[in-house]
Amino acid sequence: MADITLLSSAQARPGFRFTYQGPAPVCRTCPYRHACLTLDVGRAYEVQRVRAVQHPCALQETTASVVEVAPVPRSFVVDARAAIVGATVDVARFGCRRLDCPNWGICAGPSLPVKQRFRVAVADNEPAECRIGRSLKRIEAV
Repeated sequence: MADITLLSSAQARPGFRFTYQGPAPVCRTCPYRHACLTLDVGRAYEVQRVRAVQHPCALQETTASVVEVAPVPRSFVVDARAAIVGATVDVARFGCRRLDCPNWGICAGPSLPVKQRFRVAVADNEPAECRIGRSLKRIEAV
């Protein structure tokens, strides 16, 4: 099922990807905020369809189009026991300083959410490398 939100007309095209950063202060008084601020902070989305409806947007200082978006799968590494297709997992940054690890960016990197729930779409059968000895598997999650 697609979520509905508003994007600037320049961004409102099928295939456009973005990460929702949350509401800006100017959004508090917007009459369209209940349609616009429906996404999960920190989650990546892709525009599926652009509707013919447009509204003024104080944040963008232009016209915003109503769009249908869907979450984009992201790669993570999680505890091997949690890497089950269809399962819901809590993903959070792990406190690791091994920047030389090939999985650091999807395990402890700054682009990861502080803590967020995802549904496992794909789980690798092979263990993911961990330079500090954790038992991990790579997943694709939405």
